[in-house]
Formats: sequence, structure tokens, C-alpha cells
Amino acid sequence: MSIANASITTTDTSLITVPADKSYAIITILVCNTGVNSTSFDAHVIKSGQSKSDRNKVLTGVPVQGKDTFTFNAERLILDEADSLLLFADSDAGLHTTVSFLEV
Repeated sequence: MSIANASITTTDTSLITVPADKSYAIITILVCNTGVNSTSFDAHVIKSGQSKSDRNKVLTGVPVQGKDTFTFNAERLILDEADSLLLFADSDAGLHTTVSFLEV
């Protein structure tokens, strides 16, 4: 299993872009709010050759209270070559993410 870590800001944060000739299964997405104020985020799963849009948004306006963590692990996402996972926060208030994935 592999992991990717990043801070989520008001600028698009690309967590994973699948390399050539690979496929990844996204196992878990954790979003931790280390700040004291509530903030929210969106997540997009973007197919190769496409851009961020409402059509590829999989989570929208998910609130994370200060000093709390959001966990997404009920479903598995399979990403193919050049597909990507992108997150975007509504403020730069201390959201950080860890994504676990497997090559399939």
C-alpha cells in the first residue's frame, strides 16, 4: 500500500496522478482539520484528458470541524493511467489529507 500526503488549500491540490501503464485503487481518503475553525472541501476524480468540473466532483462542501477528521473509505475508486484525484478547500484553514492506494 502507498500513501500520498498534502495540505488542502484554496488552490487545486492534485493528490494523485496515475503514471503510465498503471492503475490505482483508492482505499481511504482522510482529511484532518488541524485548525480551530470549521472549513469544508470538495474532491474530484478526473479522467485523463478532462478538467475539473461538476461532472467529476465526488464530494462537495464536506464540512470538517476544527480539530476533527473526515474519513472516506466506504467505496473504492479505480483510477487508470493519467487519471487524477484533486481536492480543493473553501479556506486555507488547516486542512491536510492522507490518501492510501494500491496498484492494481
